[in-house]
Order: sequence, then C-alpha cells, then structure tokens
Amino acid sequence: MKKNLVSSGIKLSFLTLISRVLGLVREMTKARFLGTSSLADAFGIAFLIPNLLRRLFAENSISVAFIPTFRGYLENKKSKEETLEFVRSTFTLISFLTACVVSLGILAAPIIVRIFLKGEEAALIAETALLTRIMFPYLFVISVAACFQGILNGEKIFLPSGFTPILFNLCVIFGTYILSRKMENPARAMSVGVLVGGITQAAFQLPFVAKAGWPVRFVGLKKAFTNPGTRQVVALIVPTIIGMASYQINDMVSTALAGRAGTGIVSSLQYSLRLQELILGVFAVSIGTVILPDLSAYAKSKRWEEYNQMLTWAIKIIALITIPITFYSLITGREIIQLVYKTKRFDENSVVLTLRAFTFHITGLFFIAANRIISPAFYAQGNTKLPTVAGIIGFAVNITLAFALSFKWSGGGIAFALSAASLVNTIALFAFLKKLESIDVKAAVHQTIIYSLKMIVLSLIASVPAWFAHKFFVQQFDGMGRLLGNGLPLLLTAAVFGAIGIALLFVTRDRVAFSFLKRK
Repeated sequence: MKKNLVSSGIKLSFLTLISRVLGLVREMTKARFLGTSSLADAFGIAFLIPNLLRRLFAENSISVAFIPTFRGYLENKKSKEETLEFVRSTFTLISFLTACVVSLGILAAPIIVRIFLKGEEAALIAETALLTRIMFPYLFVISVAACFQGILNGEKIFLPSGFTPILFNLCVIFGTYILSRKMENPARAMSVGVLVGGITQAAFQLPFVAKAGWPVRFVGLKKAFTNPGTRQVVALIVPTIIGMASYQINDMVSTALAGRAGTGIVSSLQYSLRLQELILGVFAVSIGTVILPDLSAYAKSKRWEEYNQMLTWAIKIIALITIPITFYSLITGREIIQLVYKTKRFDENSVVLTLRAFTFHITGLFFIAANRIISPAFYAQGNTKLPTVAGIIGFAVNITLAFALSFKWSGGGIAFALSAASLVNTIALFAFLKKLESIDVKAAVHQTIIYSLKMIVLSLIASVPAWFAHKFFVQQFDGMGRLLGNGLPLLLTAAVFGAIGIALLFVTRDRVAFSFLKRK
C-alpha cells in the first residue's frame, strides 16, 4: 500500500511538477510584462475573484462531495444506469449554478472591484472591472473541467486531469506573448489566455470521460435537483461552503488590505504564493488527490488499520519534503526571486516586496501541505462539518492578524497571518480527528510530531554549512548576470544542503526516505 501511494503520487507529481514549473513561467511572463505595477495589481484582483469561486464551486465540491459519493455508488454495486444518471445530474447542477454566478459576476464587476481598490482610482477601477468581465466565464468552464476530473479520479484515472493544468499554463503564456502585440495592454491579453486555457482544460478531458464509460449530457433541472446522489452531494457541500466561504473571504479581505497598503503589495503577495504553490502543487495536492479514493474505499469497507497507515504515511512524506525545502528557501530566498522574476519591470523594489512576503509564506509550508492531506481523512468518511469548523477557526486567526499587522508590516504582515492561521488550522484538524470513526489520533499525532522534529533537527544541521556556503557562492558569482549570478549559488547551495541532508537520512536509516528507493 505504501509503495502504491508513493508510486501513484510520483506519477501524478511528475505531471504536476511540469504544470507548476509552467505556472512559474506564467508568473515570470506576468512579471516581464506587468512587474509590480498598478496594472499587475488590477490583473491579480480580476483573476482572484473567479479563481476564488472556482475553489468554492469546482475543486472543493468535487473533492469533498462528488468523489466520495461516486465511489459509494461504485462500491455499493449500483446499476450502471443509476450511476450514470447521478453523474449527469451532478454535471447539470454544477453547470447551471456556475452559469448563474458567472452572469451575476459580469453584471456586478464594477461594484465588486471597488472592494479591493481605493475609490479615487477611477481608471484603475474601470480596467480591473473589464479584466474581471473577461475572466469571469473561466469559472464556468473550469467547473465543468473539475466535474470531469472528479469522474476520472473516482475511477482512479489521474493522468488526463494531471495534464490539463499544463495546457492551461501554455495557453496563458503564449496568449500573453501573441495577443499583447494586438491588444491595448498585456493584462487584457493575459486575461484572454486565462479564458482559453479554461476551455482547453474542459475539452481535453471530455474524450477520456467518455472512454471511461461515463458520457455526460444535460438532464432536466428537476431531475438534477431531485436525484438522490446529487442531493447527497449537496448535503455534503453545504456545510463545507460555509467553511470554504470563510476561507475565500479570508483571501478577499487579505487582498483588499493589500490593495490599500500600497502599489505592488497585491502582486508581490501573489508572486510569493506562486513560489510556495509550486511545492504544494507538486507534492501535497498530488498526494491528497491520490489518497482520497483509497481512503473512501477503506472507510466504506471498515478497513481502519489500512486507513490509519495511509493517512500517517502521507503526512510523513509531506514532512520529509516540505521541512527541508523550507530551510533551504529561507537561506536562498533572494536569489530564488531574482532568478525567477527580476526584469526591468520587476526591479529591486519588487524583489524586496516579494522577499518580505516569501519569508513569511514559506514558514507555513508544512502546515498548509499537511492540511491538504488531513482534510481527505474527513471527506472519506463523509464528514465535512469538522474541517469546516477548523477552517473558520483559521479564518478568524488570519483576519485578526492581517488587520493587526498589515498597516505596520504591509505584505509581510499579511503573509505571516496566513502561515499562523495554517498552523492553527492544522492543530484544529488533528484535534477533530478524535471524532472520526476508528482513527488512532494519539498515534497519528505522536508519529507526526516525532518525525517532524526529526526533520527540523536534520534540516538545521544541514543548514549551517549550507548558509556559509551560500554566502561564499553569492560573493564569488556576484556581477555575473541574472542567470549565472543567481542560478549558480542556488545550485551549489542546494548541492551542499542536499548532500548533507541525504547523508543524515542514510545515517538515521529513515524509513520514509528508503520507501522512495525501494519502490518497484
């Protein structure tokens, strides 16, 4: 089982790695054309709104409600016709609801964007509203794409859905370069690329869904709303929407505070988060996606020992990966940002703003990743209320700290608030695990703490020589340009840090690390 988890996670992680690298290239494209200008903030705010709703309606609905319900149909040997009717009813419901939200969003765009921008910036408000209207239909097509992904993942088919973000990023990157020559400004070109990318994600998965034996089409709204499986999905989603809405409001309030804290704060926070999400997407999201169908199956069949083993092992894998990366990133943060983003439009001031946010964002890496692994343990048992409560607690912490720190620490204060809230959210999730059936919480918490402390100690040991080596390498390659002046210190520091870290893992005979070497 552990080998299967590692193997499946690595396959999906490979595609996700490509996607996240291209996502980074997408942000580099944004930095090249927009920097941390007011236009960059306008694009960031305009994309934030449909993107937040995407997480609420699409990704969250699929992971929390659709996949466990779909797996229930398959595990309980429901008839093909009954299961197909459930799939089509859910597809119809998601499409109808998101179409309604998109229509309202396009109409209300000028009102919505005023939440994030100062009232006297009339031209910026008008441009942000236009960009919002261009990208709001993205919510509809990406929700359809998420529905297709849920069907495929429910059948344990991960690769087609893992490939679609690659297509999305390519559409945005090439769309920006090609259309910026013909449009009034590059932000509009990038917005069109976002919409085309969403359409491509949905269209690419459709043939795979049909091949898997689940051809989708619309059914009547009455049938969609009254289907037993769809009603179960709605029942699971409703309490989660409260928690997720809290999380989205969290992001919106943080963005509003950033928008009023000064020019470039919104975009610098987003550049920083993109670096963090590169790691999260490759490992945490991939592992969380892979384990959810199996956790659901173990819960349905009451195989609690395997359930507990898979959950604990997944958390350890996350600790093995994220804790050393956190230490390395704290040492080399400036060079990472300069290598990835620095251009004429992304100047030294942009580097300072982004580094300030990145330093605080990266400290919460393990907790954010762990939350994405622990949450499926609740969803697999059909429990959406407890992670919702944990999300609300995290929301309260984040908003309180963001209000308290944003005016003094600006982007750094907002980033710190997110990391602190993620820590609190992790603690709450572990505490709530006690309420799940047959979860050995004491063992899970004990193993997580012991293994995480081990990773912290090993990372600290590796960091000391890596810090001195990094300082030496930066001095040696200073003045050699953006690529060599930043890339060589990063590469050589990684070699020192990695060599010492790997040696320490071998000396301590780390079982989690050995599982990668022993997989078939």
